[in-house]
Amino acid sequence: MAPCLSFFFLFLCSFSAIPANSLPTFFPGAAYQSLIKQAKISKPKLPFKTHYFPQTLDHFTFQPKSSKLFYQKYLINSDYWRKGAPIFVYTGNEGNIEWFAANTGFMLDIAPKFKALLVFIEHRFYGKSMPFGKDSYQSAKTLGYLNSQQALADFAVLITSLKQNLSSEASPVVVFGGSYGGMLAAWFRLKYPHIAIGALASSAPILQFDKLIPWSSFYDAVSQDFKDVSLNCYQVIKGSWAELEAMSTQKQALAELSKTFRTCKSLHSTASARDWLWTAFVYTAMVNYPTKADFMKPLPAYPVQKMCKIIDKIPSRATKLSRAFAAASLYYNYSRSENCFKIEHEVDGHGLHGWDWQTCTEMVMPMTCSKESMFPPSGFDYEEFAEQCRMKYGVSPRPHWITTEFGGERIQKVLKRFGSNIIFSNGMQDPWSRGGVLKNISSSIIALVTEKGAHHVDFRSATKKDPKWLIQLRKQEVEIIQKWLNEYYADL
Repeated sequence: MAPCLSFFFLFLCSFSAIPANSLPTFFPGAAYQSLIKQAKISKPKLPFKTHYFPQTLDHFTFQPKSSKLFYQKYLINSDYWRKGAPIFVYTGNEGNIEWFAANTGFMLDIAPKFKALLVFIEHRFYGKSMPFGKDSYQSAKTLGYLNSQQALADFAVLITSLKQNLSSEASPVVVFGGSYGGMLAAWFRLKYPHIAIGALASSAPILQFDKLIPWSSFYDAVSQDFKDVSLNCYQVIKGSWAELEAMSTQKQALAELSKTFRTCKSLHSTASARDWLWTAFVYTAMVNYPTKADFMKPLPAYPVQKMCKIIDKIPSRATKLSRAFAAASLYYNYSRSENCFKIEHEVDGHGLHGWDWQTCTEMVMPMTCSKESMFPPSGFDYEEFAEQCRMKYGVSPRPHWITTEFGGERIQKVLKRFGSNIIFSNGMQDPWSRGGVLKNISSSIIALVTEKGAHHVDFRSATKKDPKWLIQLRKQEVEIIQKWLNEYYADL
């Protein structure tokens, strides 16, 4: 999911005192969408040139509106490229493409070795790639063109056209993607093997659908990350939800919570405080990188350990909720630049809000919280979930569509029979890894698994402080890609 998220997905873990319809949304690589506003943020200076491609609105029908064009954004770096050399393409996910380019330094690091052209393609309905401009999110009539199949076709058309314009049709293409983008990269290799010779899918939860894995896997993994660091830390967080629920029944609950959580403005809902804590713990587990990073928020190396250290240092006479708040504050204020927290006014600096639509249509990833989780036990109520989607968009989810389109219980046999040249990279510190491919499927569909890896950590720029296991992981990926290219040029 990239930076991505996030993702993340809509989940239904309910509190009796907090309405279920106010629950947060998690992505494979994105920030939560509860009561957030889109913000203008400073964009990093990147070594890419920006281009726009006239893209077809609907690749699969021949209705009059199908041929409408919109301008799809993509970034190019040709510093090391020569005609005939490979083209490395990042299949953009749920956010503006600069965000993913800034957090995928691995491709820039390896470009000189391969003399590769780098291309980052923005996903339709994100960033500047809006088919209907400011009206793109107006209704289901416009959002109906936002789905993974249309996105894959966008990539195919753009890549083919680009190669023709460069007069380099013989250049081999390798696609890269993290999180949801990793899912797209793997699916692209399956659907368009004549366009891409291989795919590197990092932290891609392609098995997170239907009943392919236990629904509690994600939150069990988040909880285990904290439990492995400190049992006390895990227990404090686990106990904080009951204290929050008890506080929510008091007369002055919102005023008391606003004080406890140091909010800039008084809270209007206890669910906002719950979502704020929940988000901090989930995303910190995802991005538990071995070096400092600012993918989701500015964070220190191994932030889960830092959070637990905060909890363990506070005397046990303090409430569990106050200790959980202190730990969560690390996620939102590691830079110590915030005097108060805008809990109900978080900003969306990456244009992620289209993911709500995707979770309400095809990206249905059921999640539950087991008794082993540090989150309150819960189940997944599909009817309640579907009703929320109908209320918001007027559409019903298709919970089995992804497994129908790309492969369900037999996905591994599908990959083995029809797929080749795919790397699935997963780190077991990342909760999304539980929905990933963790074992080799064939000699050319390879799973690279690291025990200490976090959310697409291999895609981050190399640093002098990288641990040996991370250096080795990237080395393996480079060697495999080199093998693909050698075989391609030999056949040529």
